[in-house]
Amino acid sequence: MISVVILGGGNVATHLFKALNKSKESSVIQWYNRDLDRIKPYANTVPITDDLNLLVQADVYILAVNDDAIAKLSSELPFEDRLVVHTSGSVSIYDLDKKHKRGVLYPLQSFSKDSKIDFANVPICIETVDKKSYPLLKTLAVSMGSPTKRINSDQRKVLHLAAVFVNNFTNQLYRIGHEITESEGAEFDLLKPLILETAKKIQDISPFQAQTGPAKRNDKKTIKKHLKILENKQHQDIYELLTQSIQNTHGR
Repeated sequence: MISVVILGGGNVATHLFKALNKSKESSVIQWYNRDLDRIKPYANTVPITDDLNLLVQADVYILAVNDDAIAKLSSELPFEDRLVVHTSGSVSIYDLDKKHKRGVLYPLQSFSKDSKIDFANVPICIETVDKKSYPLLKTLAVSMGSPTKRINSDQRKVLHLAAVFVNNFTNQLYRIGHEITESEGAEFDLLKPLILETAKKIQDISPFQAQTGPAKRNDKKTIKKHLKILENKQHQDIYELLTQSIQNTHGR
């Protein structure tokens, strides 16, 4: 049984706790957060604390905190030579204090507070400084039902960057689409099958092959009509920028 202490009270920390709590191969033996109120709802399930000096000994300490807090928190831990990992996509493994055995357990997925996550659909990217620590982190990830991949910090950083494009930026485009449909009383829900089909399609073919639409066809009349409908200048700029990007990609 792998013993785990989680540090942090946000979405990633909460989903990791829930996944590890279901596992038969691992156990969360303590949960730390600076603001104790955020994790108090789980006080009947796991011992909680807001005092770093009261941290118990464990096999793995998972820092599921904001990127900017990782280095400082790792340096404040009142022990050394234990396995301490962070969950960030963009922070180097070497930002962790060198007094620890250092690792990264990066779950490549979008975590929202109230959404249910099946960790079978959460690839976990693993990196360790100490080679002996890798099997332990892999076992921990597998215990949650996750596929794993061994990657280095540079690979993880570009994966995180790509994730911002395919998830965060795409979701912002959904939001703009929602705003556009609401402006004329159209139903955004009618677009949901299209959203699902677009995501489904790239499971079988590349995004390059999957591209359709007026920009790829160089349908100038439709493009002009769309730009005329858009009253928000920022939305016009985004439309023109993405149109040009598609046309550059497909030689239009």
